[in-house]
Amino acid sequence: MGSLPSPGGLQVLENGDAPVINRSELRVLFESQQRHLNDFFDKLDLDHAQAFAQALLDAPGAIFFSGVGKSGFVALKLSQTLASLGFTRSAYLPPVDALHGDIGALFPSDILVLISKSGSSDELLNLVPCARAKGARLISLTTVEGNPLASLCDMNVHLPLEREVCPFGLAPVTSSAIQMVFGDTVVAAIMRARKLTKESYARNHPAGKIGKSLIFKVKDLMKKQDELPLCKETDMIMGQLTELTSKGCGCLLVVNAESQLIGTFTDGDLRRTLKASGEKIFKLTVGEMCNRNPRTITPEAMAVEAMQKMESPPSAVQFLPVIDDQQVVVGIITLHGLVSAGL
Repeated sequence: MGSLPSPGGLQVLENGDAPVINRSELRVLFESQQRHLNDFFDKLDLDHAQAFAQALLDAPGAIFFSGVGKSGFVALKLSQTLASLGFTRSAYLPPVDALHGDIGALFPSDILVLISKSGSSDELLNLVPCARAKGARLISLTTVEGNPLASLCDMNVHLPLEREVCPFGLAPVTSSAIQMVFGDTVVAAIMRARKLTKESYARNHPAGKIGKSLIFKVKDLMKKQDELPLCKETDMIMGQLTELTSKGCGCLLVVNAESQLIGTFTDGDLRRTLKASGEKIFKLTVGEMCNRNPRTITPEAMAVEAMQKMESPPSAVQFLPVIDDQQVVVGIITLHGLVSAGL
């Protein structure tokens, strides 16, 4: 989505100039933001943070997050991050929608985390008695001390805020950053406590590069059977041009009678042989000119390992023969295939 035009077009200052970002002032703002965040880390009650993290870790049911405005966006993000780990159900519960039917998703074994800077948002305060009537456990994350929301919940975590980096101290730019960094750090602690593995994490991110690199094996992406450019070492080079070019691999896999790999012959080998031998190429067999020590990989290896092997020194290659423990060719994996798969 493109940016929306400013009302009335480009804004100008009273002297007629267009506004610009002052580099020195920008540095001051970043330094201020850093000080405010450091103040949060210094003053955060770690016991309260631990209790909150343990409550989420021990949750017998689902974990819902709710908030209004910028806190609502933080709540949405944290719920999605927690859900992506795969060991607990988590979702965002918009407070207004909750009061119009969505609270039906809430059960007595669930936790509802209410995120608010002031702790006085009417939408959240109106949601509290309804959620309590459903039997859910209520936890608030707030900044203003002595706020009404904290007093109504089963647990409250105070998120210290020195001030907003906003020039007026009003826009929730520092407080929302604190909410996010607190929530994400708690999620990281839960990941450690659960001993989450890369493989488990990847199963919930199959479309991303991380997931693909941890899920896909060579056997999932390799060409096999009729797609393989196979030939015998006694075959004449010129008689195998169709096989060399028609399978889209840029090579021949040279095998013996038991389909065991002997070597490889590439289109690059063909050009070099033609340059070196001239007309003699018509009398040469593939076995005479093939590479008898090619890089190979097994079908159970991870696809990302195949890519690393292709790119390793002394020079990159475009394919790897896939062989089993008996050296029998079962497939071929190409760089093009790996890139097409998103790796």
